Parts: sequence; structure tokens; C-alpha cells
Amino acid sequence: MDNNDVMELLDDLFNMISEAWNVPLGGDKCIIEREKALKVISDIKAAMPSSVAEAKRLVAARDEFIGNAKREAEAMRKSAEDRARQLVDEQEITRAARARAAEMISTAESKSMELRKLASDYVDDLMRQTENSLTASLDAIKSTRSSFRGSKSPRRSGPVANPEEL
Repeated sequence: MDNNDVMELLDDLFNMISEAWNVPLGGDKCIIEREKALKVISDIKAAMPSSVAEAKRLVAARDEFIGNAKREAEAMRKSAEDRARQLVDEQEITRAARARAAEMISTAESKSMELRKLASDYVDDLMRQTENSLTASLDAIKSTRSSFRGSKSPRRSGPVANPEEL
């Protein structure tokens, strides 16, 4: 018997009692057919174990379903928390890497400017020294040339020197 049969039997019992004859001067007491009532009650008792077992099975299945859903939800929540934590860690690593890169670029630019200044000063110093050297050489050439012009004398004897040899 299924649940509907038990409900039908209970309805039959209810109808039997509600349609029963009242006992004179008995107030709420009534007369029902004993055998018919006992038969309905016996059928209800027979049907109840299977109905109760079915209800228990349904409750157990529901509880198992709810338990599985809770475990799955907990696993999903934990996975989401782990992923969120991982993303935060990756974001912090990226932020730290960017800060370090910016610091390194700033340091490199600073050192580059310093090296350019040093190189520029060094080249300027070399050019000044070269200029001084060239000026001294030019002065020496001018002096030598001036001496050479002053030392030319008409009393020279012998062959005239070739200007290319000088």
C-alpha cells in the first residue's frame, strides 16, 4: 500500500465516525460498526510500516542530498577562497615587481645621467688638453718659423736647399 491508500483508509474511518448515530443522552458518544472500524484500523496498521519506511527512505535520501550539497558548496567555497588568496598573492607579487622595476629604472637613469656628466667632463678635459697641446705646438711652430726666417742669411755658400727638404 502506498501513502494514498492510508489516506483513503483514514478518510473512510473519519466518515464512518462522523456519520455514526449518536447515543441517546451520551453527548459526544456514537455507535459505529465494530468489525468495520477494526478492519479499517487493521488495514491502516498494515499500510503504515511500508508508508513509514518509504517516508524514512525519503527523509534519508533528502538528508543525503542536503549533506552532499553542503559538502559540495563547502568545497566550492574553499576553492574560491584559495583562488582569491592566490590572485591576491599574485597581485602583491606583481605590485612588488613593478615597484622594484621602477626603482631599478630610476637608479639606472640616475647613474646614466651621472656617467654622461662624467664622460662629458672627461671628453671636455681631453679636448682642453689637446687644445692646449695644439696651441703649444702651434706656438712652437710659429716660434721656430720666426727663428727660421730671422736666421736666413745671404752669406750662405753652397747649394741652395730644396724647400721640400726643410
